Amino acid sequence: MRVLCTVSGWPAHWFPMVPVGWALRAAGHEVRVACPPDQAAAVAAAGLVPVPVLGALDMTFLLRYANLWAARAGTWPYPWAPLHPLTGEAVDLASFDLDAFADTAKRRIATETEAGFAAALGYARRFRPDLVLHDRLSADGLLAARVLGVPAVAHLWGPVGTDESDGELYPLPVDHTRAFPRHGVGDLNADALRHVVDPCPPGLRPPIRGTRLDVRYQPYNGPGRPAELPPPGDRPRVCVVWSNSMSRMYGAGAYLVPSVVRALAELDVEVVLPAHPDDVARLGELPERVRVLPATPLHLLLPGCAAVVHHGGAGCAMTALAAGVPQLALTFGAEQRAIGRRVTATGAGLDVAGHLADAARIRDAVRELLDDPRYPAAAAELADRNAARPTVAALATTLRELAAVPVA
Repeated sequence: MRVLCTVSGWPAHWFPMVPVGWALRAAGHEVRVACPPDQAAAVAAAGLVPVPVLGALDMTFLLRYANLWAARAGTWPYPWAPLHPLTGEAVDLASFDLDAFADTAKRRIATETEAGFAAALGYARRFRPDLVLHDRLSADGLLAARVLGVPAVAHLWGPVGTDESDGELYPLPVDHTRAFPRHGVGDLNADALRHVVDPCPPGLRPPIRGTRLDVRYQPYNGPGRPAELPPPGDRPRVCVVWSNSMSRMYGAGAYLVPSVVRALAELDVEVVLPAHPDDVARLGELPERVRVLPATPLHLLLPGCAAVVHHGGAGCAMTALAAGVPQLALTFGAEQRAIGRRVTATGAGLDVAGHLADAARIRDAVRELLDDPRYPAAAAELADRNAARPTVAALATTLRELAAVPVA
């Protein structure tokens, strides 16, 4: 079987697909990953074969652009200005002509989207896949599959689905070019996703349309090696992991690591903090019990941890879930807020709006996670539910069977 994967320009969106790619290759299938050029190195580092032909649509640009509209609509909740989509500088909405900029933005989005659609369709016609696997925002693969008449399978990256009632959650990209109806395959909407891989265990499963294909969440957080850490001692170990993308999307106020470190310094805990070298200087003098590490895949850090503090990203939340570690999500964007709320609802963690997360609130939340046995019990239960789900090897078999059935 030949499988074409297509991925969008944000690694965390397609990282959950990597173990599925491994399983497909281990089963003897041929796998290619069509990606934007800036994702080719990461795809290759994951041990898969990149085909860097898709449009280079910048996800940071898209989110900053959406933030400007939220600010104009009065739904921007933060006490600082949103960022310019191109420069990253704070925008004075009173003097910024958003309508004029929108024309430029729409042309840019349409150009890159059309390039991705055309490239995916052109490569698919040459490669002739039996099935297309794509992340939720990579509509390139969905279009190619619909035109070629082969099954398309969307892969979720966390507990946000394809049938969300909250319009801020953007279950699918917008087809600005009208490529789907132009190719005679209907509209790009949730009904177009007929098969969806869901890595979320019971209690966290998001709303979707179509056929849900269950799979165990198997963490892949990028290549790396285990950090050289001593075994946990008498103090609980707390991991703090933060994405630099938060500052790029929401501004400098979204970098909460200094507040988290101050909060944890008031608790009798050991802290492990994977940090980019550029961020170490921003942290200032650190307490003795804070161990700064080079960037390390999160799934290699969490064993032995009693809690993890993160920004509410799906990769962090799902990796903590798989490890059975209680989590505190300090959230900003709509998707992070939804993930934080949904994890909290399982009893396996807590969430706090990022712009309201001062050191005292963070300290109290982490103390609650460590002192109340209900949180580790709920986190362990979620991990057990995840482990009981079908493996990626079983999913590979399901995909092979799906590819053998003619598309209606």
